[in-house]
Amino acid sequence: MGNGQGRYTEALEVLALCSGIIANNPDLLMTILRGSDLGVAKRSKRLGIIYNLQDTTALETDLSRVLTLRRAGVRVIQLTYNKRNLCGDGALEPANAGLSDFGRQVIAELEKHKVLLNLSHGGQRTRADAIAEAKAPPAITHTGCRDLVDNPRNVYDSELRALANKGGVVGIYFMPFLRESGMAHAEDVIRHLEHAVKVCGEDNVGIGTDGGLSALVMDDKARERQRQFYEDRKAQGIAAPGKAADVFNIVAEYNAPRRMETLAQDLSRRGWSQKRIEKVLGGNFARLFTEVWGS
Repeated sequence: MGNGQGRYTEALEVLALCSGIIANNPDLLMTILRGSDLGVAKRSKRLGIIYNLQDTTALETDLSRVLTLRRAGVRVIQLTYNKRNLCGDGALEPANAGLSDFGRQVIAELEKHKVLLNLSHGGQRTRADAIAEAKAPPAITHTGCRDLVDNPRNVYDSELRALANKGGVVGIYFMPFLRESGMAHAEDVIRHLEHAVKVCGEDNVGIGTDGGLSALVMDDKARERQRQFYEDRKAQGIAAPGKAADVFNIVAEYNAPRRMETLAQDLSRRGWSQKRIEKVLGGNFARLFTEVWGS
């Protein structure tokens, strides 16, 4: 994740480690490789793991690595992180340059090998160019609506419409960037979800929390970890506006393992139909994964 040396070797090492953990716990875990695996995981009550690279830095200039990574189980690759790489600018690059020629080659290679193109963390021009370039439906797995909150990690309505027109899906996250300052709350998540559905339609919006499954215990240890996390990212130049030493990446009302059930209840009280709730809370991403990876 992010620029740096040795990212390819590091990615392969992490993939091998995770694959070993999954292999040693087959009754609890399974790797998701195709759309039908989602149903298998649900029916067998196992946690399905989808391997994702959150940057293309690991490719360096070697397009053949896309196939190598796919054979290792990777099914989603994010074009950029917050800073510039060979494919284009990330969200925090002030120049806002567009998609590079190499970026176009990477997109073609991802589509050739049925790997989902993820445009989260992208710069505005890079993201718009990539959506226009894509032949297969892409995703923006974790973001917010920039027409509601002008933060570089969020996405303008114009890109959201273009994504939806390609059959892609945008995932709304549980991050501080859903409001001008401070930690996000349930009302912020719902406001961005409803705006995204209005712009994209209910078939092209999902949830991408950008967080873990368990609840965060808000104690002194957690506060110190958050301070260190923020200071490290600030030093690397990858801390987006809205991040702070005392702002956690959670939504207080959904800080529990059953967060999706609570969100579904909240949306139902807002008048959402059961069908729309099921689409946004997983159905739309399941459709996208099956379309890109095959069944």
